[in-house]
Amino acid sequence: MKIAVAGGTGTVGTHVVDVARERGHDVVVLSRSAGVDLVDGTGLSDALAGVDAVVDVASTQTVSAKESTAFFSAVTRNLLSAEIDAGVGHHVALSIVGIDKAPHSYYAGKVAQENMIRSGSVPWTILRATQFHEFAAQIRARASFGPVSIVPKMVSQPIAAREVAERLIDLAEHSPAGRVADLGGPRQERMAEMVRRYARAIGARGLVLEVSIPGAYGRAMRDGTLVTTTGSDHGFQTFDQWSATQAR
Repeated sequence: MKIAVAGGTGTVGTHVVDVARERGHDVVVLSRSAGVDLVDGTGLSDALAGVDAVVDVASTQTVSAKESTAFFSAVTRNLLSAEIDAGVGHHVALSIVGIDKAPHSYYAGKVAQENMIRSGSVPWTILRATQFHEFAAQIRARASFGPVSIVPKMVSQPIAAREVAERLIDLAEHSPAGRVADLGGPRQERMAEMVRRYARAIGARGLVLEVSIPGAYGRAMRDGTLVTTTGSDHGFQTFDQWSATQAR
């Protein structure tokens, strides 16, 4: 089948593209380098010609609810409109566990995305997953000041991006299923400890300080809102197993 991947050059998107190609699918990567702009819709109509399913893993780096909502609303609106015109029969989207209980900051955009998909006319499947193993490295990179890393107090349940990609392609290969079971990692972790262990794995030195983020957003990060509950599915690779692959 022919599968288009929005966000196909990102952390999970590269795995989605790899998995789809390994299974013999014809893959279209929706990216600026291929002449497609998801935010303004440029090039989408031509790119989706003959596509059977779209897997949307597009993302943006922001903690602003306004910016996140604007990004995901624009991307989702453009994708759904182009899918209707091209006759695409399945829209598969990756979302985040617990966002309906914490519709703040970045998660506000994901809530808006889900709502648009549900109210649209393209048959859909939504998979909510927990944060990827790579999230610890991303936080360390963004919040390090010299030898000190400032890490939010957060309960996470990290999962391998590859395992999320495999589940997304599984879903794309089948009929639209609506909201499917959440997918989380094999165990819960504290983000500060994840950053410390990742730093050790890559041979980096420095101090990791754990701080509480104020407000409802920070509370959701601390109280387990963003981890799986009963009825969820789980991946297999642990954070430490992933970290070992990052060692220098």
